[in-house]
Amino acid sequence: MSSTTNGQWYPPEWPDRIRALASGELTPAIPRRAATVLLLRDAAPGSAARGPAVHMLRRRASMAFAGGAYAYPGGSVDPRDERPVAWAGPSRAQWAVRMGVDPATAQAIVCAAVRETFEEAGVLLAGASADSVVADTTGEDWAADRAALVAHELSFADFLGRRGLVLRSDLLAAWAHWITPEFEPRRYDTWFFVAALPEGQRTVNASTEADRTVWIRPEEAAAGYDSGELLMMPPTISTLRSLQPYGTVAEALAAAEAQDLTPVLARARLVEGRIVLSWPGHDEFTKHITADEGPGDGAADAPSGPASPSDPTNPSGETPA
Repeated sequence: MSSTTNGQWYPPEWPDRIRALASGELTPAIPRRAATVLLLRDAAPGSAARGPAVHMLRRRASMAFAGGAYAYPGGSVDPRDERPVAWAGPSRAQWAVRMGVDPATAQAIVCAAVRETFEEAGVLLAGASADSVVADTTGEDWAADRAALVAHELSFADFLGRRGLVLRSDLLAAWAHWITPEFEPRRYDTWFFVAALPEGQRTVNASTEADRTVWIRPEEAAAGYDSGELLMMPPTISTLRSLQPYGTVAEALAAAEAQDLTPVLARARLVEGRIVLSWPGHDEFTKHITADEGPGDGAADAPSGPASPSDPTNPSGETPA
């Protein structure tokens, strides 16, 4: 895998795949619906840090898709996410209007967001009632349920029902919508959500796909990306930059309603033998590629072990495992 001189994820096979797509030799894969969650927490009282921190994980270098890249907890929608589930907060119809999809699809995506956050970060956006949240998800019984969910031995609806819990859709807010480029073999139609870390809960690295987790302020993560120390996909760094103006978690959540959910899909054009790769509305990711070179600003090997970002709200950088 290659990256540019910053930390933009850039697989070296992309130019060949882009040319194959342009010539009709490549049929785009159908993207799978997916959801990912930017978990946020405010700085500790008395801390000099400004602004909330976001929970990120680093995908194992061995992963076929975006190995070594920093991302957020998330994953594909499970067909069982459409099953009837105990629900609190905005209705499925309200979510459907906000997201521009039908109610069943809206439920599946929101359900996937909550389920994946529990599976990968140990954080559960659910409670015994419409105005309560689970205070502690540690313990062997919770870990066993997570394992059963990951193994598809247990549906999320059955998990909530067995524990007498309701999904708190009001604890999530839609933030962005990105679709993996047509020339990528693994494609996802991904919704990005923001949510506050519930009081009393803590994150754990429960994902088999991640080798480290961090709490980091968006501007610090963005600085790591700009210097080439932290590898990220375009939607990750874009959402990080969009969080930087907000001084508290509450401010970010309040701003979610105004976020543009128009899907972002990369565009690749052949111009006089050169590939122009762009993401509409996100000029920083534009690349100009010739037949015998990588990204227009020079190709470099992706960092195999990105430096651990620092975070004033969590000096160790790592969440408890």
